[in-house]
Amino acid sequence: MKKNLIDRSGGVCELCGATENLDVFGVEPSNGKDSQSILICTTCKGQIEGEVALDANHWRCLNDSMWSVVPAVQVMAYRMLKKIDNQDLLGMMYLEPEVLEWANMVTEDETETTKPVKDSNGSTLEAGDSVTVIKDLEVKGAGFTAKRGTVVKNIGLNGIEGQIEGRVNGTRIVLLSKFLKKV
Repeated sequence: MKKNLIDRSGGVCELCGATENLDVFGVEPSNGKDSQSILICTTCKGQIEGEVALDANHWRCLNDSMWSVVPAVQVMAYRMLKKIDNQDLLGMMYLEPEVLEWANMVTEDETETTKPVKDSNGSTLEAGDSVTVIKDLEVKGAGFTAKRGTVVKNIGLNGIEGQIEGRVNGTRIVLLSKFLKKV
C-alpha cells in the first residue's frame, strides 16, 4: 500500500509537501483501501492526532493541498481547515457531496468530547438550524451591527462551546449562542 501512495504522491507528504519521515495515514472511517489513506509526514501526523501542539503556520500548506484530486486528501485538508478555523479557505473549497459527508463524519472519540451548543433558552443547536439574534450585536472587524430579530439560516458548528457560525449581511461570522434563539 505504501508503494502505491508514494507513486501517487510523488514521494512527498500529500498535505504539506515534506519529503522526509513519510508514513501511511488512514483517513477515518477507513476500510483499508489506498483511496482512503494518504501519505503524510510525522509533523502533520503528530498535529492531526494531537500528540504535538497545533501550529497554524504549518497548515498554510493546505492552500495548495485542498485542491488535490484525491478525496482522502481533500477530506483531511477540510478537517484541518475546520480545526484551525480558516474560514477564508473553507469558503473557497468545494467538495463533492459524498466527500463532504465523509469529511463531516466524526469518530466515537470526537463525539464524546463535543459538548452540545445551547441557545439562550437552552435548546440544543445543530448544524443547519436557523436562529434569531435576540440583541443588537456589534460585529467587530466587519463594520456593521447584527440587528435584533435578524434570522441566521443554515448555521454551522465550529466545535467551540457556546459559539456557532453563520452568514449575516453576506459575511460569515462567529456568534455567541447566548445571544441567539432557535427558530
